[in-house]
Amino acid sequence: MAAHGRPALRDLFDESPTPHIAHPPRTHHRDFYVATDGSFRESGGGLGAVIETRDGTRVARVATTDTPPDNNVAEYRALHLGLDVLAARAPPDARVGVLVDHDDLASNVNNAVLAAGHPDRKPPRPFSIPPASTNHWRGIRARVNGFEELRVARIDSDQNPAHPLANAPDQYAHVNDELDRCVLPECPEPTAAEFPPPSRANRNGSGSHASD
Repeated sequence: MAAHGRPALRDLFDESPTPHIAHPPRTHHRDFYVATDGSFRESGGGLGAVIETRDGTRVARVATTDTPPDNNVAEYRALHLGLDVLAARAPPDARVGVLVDHDDLASNVNNAVLAAGHPDRKPPRPFSIPPASTNHWRGIRARVNGFEELRVARIDSDQNPAHPLANAPDQYAHVNDELDRCVLPECPEPTAAEFPPPSRANRNGSGSHASD
């Protein structure tokens, strides 16, 4: 189970939108899920990350203080941190699902994923990156390119298991003392051939040749 009684990261990911990238039928076959959050306060902010395998086994949690110039930069720093922690524990062929509660960050990362698959590496939409996050954005893109597959889902902050860790890093500092774990997810059980949603199945069955 995810931290703080929230649903497993896999469930959150499957139920949340992934900007610019449609959920494929095999979306739930991610190997790892990472939720990140960043907070900003004049008195000091924080970064939080929670990582699980697809079967809900916790891989790592991080709660650390930080001094970002604003909340936008905090979100980029948190994702960079979370992906760094995951990269140290996951094989390069891992399929990763990311959860963040920041619209622009989710859009930019999925845009970068699409750019990586484009012949000329051009993103479908221009990136909009906070100037103070330029270096962290480079690090995020490097990590994105280092995994076999990655996409980001947008969740609400009250659903984000990393939110408490980022907003009260001193209170949750004990999570940083958890043992390092290099947990590999269990192999998924073989599944039958995937079927189209009923709406498509009915349309195909009616003899219509309209494109899906």
